[in-house]
Amino acid sequence: MILALPSLQMFFPPSLRPPPVRRPRPAELRIDVEHGPDRLDGELAAIHGRLHQPGHRLHGLPVVATDDPDLVLRWREADGEFYVYVDDVRHHRLAGYVVFNRLIEVNRHADRCLRAPHSKFDPRYRRRGLATAIYRWGLDAGLCLLTGARQSPAAHALWHALARHYTIGCVDLRDKTLTYLGREVSPEVLGKLSTRMFLLGRGWTLDRFTAATGMR
Repeated sequence: MILALPSLQMFFPPSLRPPPVRRPRPAELRIDVEHGPDRLDGELAAIHGRLHQPGHRLHGLPVVATDDPDLVLRWREADGEFYVYVDDVRHHRLAGYVVFNRLIEVNRHADRCLRAPHSKFDPRYRRRGLATAIYRWGLDAGLCLLTGARQSPAAHALWHALARHYTIGCVDLRDKTLTYLGREVSPEVLGKLSTRMFLLGRGWTLDRFTAATGMR
């Protein structure tokens, strides 16, 4: 199941509306970390409590309906980072959340358009396309996404799925500078922690991304 979500233009940068681009095949990404569910229940329960606690800064966030009557999205922006919470209003619990983080490793030009997405979901809500729908929500609104130095197996699979629909590439990130490596890289290059993968949001071409970020 993939949720049908309305546009995020209300708080993401607007799309540049370019002509269609050819979608390259994804490169293989290394898998370095596994996030277990050990402490996830407590974290999700705590966030859910804050979302519904009068007077708390998370209470009363804007709500976006989905095509699943049980699930609504609550979102907020803080210092250029975007938080999207998936609230199960029927069962009174948080299904999970996605955060689009700023990257301290990039320069100020790249910081204007690049975010690193991270998601956590209750196992009962996995394999329902929730994270995929929210990542695409951001990409369709014009955000460009960059992986962190490490990825969980779930994130690895998600990026592979998204690469079928969005322009993808690899970069070397050092000294706050992006250096383009191509659409695919060798296993040796891929194994370096400085190697990252990016996805271009709707409205971006490789030339526009290069100019905007100062990518070499």
